[in-house]
Amino acid sequence: MDEQKRLRILMVSDFFYPNFGGVESHIYYLSQCLLKLGHKVVVMTHAYGKRSGVRYMTGGLKVYYVPWRPFLMQNTLPTLYGTLPIIRTILGRERISVVHGHQAFSTFCHEALMHARTMGYKTVFTDHSLYGFADVGSIHMNKVLQFTLADVDQAICVSHTSKENTVLRSGIPPNKVFVVPNAVDTAMFTPAPNRLSCDEIIIVVISRLVYRKGADLLVEVIPEVCRLYSNVSCMDSVFGKLEAWFIVDNGRIK
Repeated sequence: MDEQKRLRILMVSDFFYPNFGGVESHIYYLSQCLLKLGHKVVVMTHAYGKRSGVRYMTGGLKVYYVPWRPFLMQNTLPTLYGTLPIIRTILGRERISVVHGHQAFSTFCHEALMHARTMGYKTVFTDHSLYGFADVGSIHMNKVLQFTLADVDQAICVSHTSKENTVLRSGIPPNKVFVVPNAVDTAMFTPAPNRLSCDEIIIVVISRLVYRKGADLLVEVIPEVCRLYSNVSCMDSVFGKLEAWFIVDNGRIK
């Protein structure tokens, strides 16, 4: 690729591997695709246990695990200017041209975008989740988002509903927001060569058990489906705050 067209991108978020989730997977696979196109990609996140310092992943993806410890839901403590020295060092060392922050409630994301714009870098923000307007947490988060997105160059949302939600919450002009829908790479999922049973329908649920992911709806739907259809079995592979009381046994929630 022509060096003038080659971007040097810094992905920033509190959420990255070895933690699991949609944001983590999104950042990883987006980075891999950009690397295949010839761009330079670096990821910045906080340390996870003993995973600290600089690590390399598939395709030469360089990851900075900054020695900041999370204090709540994998988020680091907001410091505003505490991350400025390390962000400035990474931007200069890697000769970054674009800073791409992920997730509205990531402390690293907000601070990196703010510092990058202060130093004149191009910035992009991707919002991965819908958020409310009425509760105290949402009101606080939306004010922070308005502050951060007041000066970003572009924003990306993972659905048209998410775009409407982000525009309303942050006040960013709609013409700055683009939609890149979430998708499933079907090449990574193949059916079993031999079907186990033609008489039984197995429903597999793989999700985080949090309210935003519809855990409350799942609790109501599973027993009803199993009551209506005797040949349905439910399997769960779930984790999250509600995992302790969400155990499926023959259609019953225990």
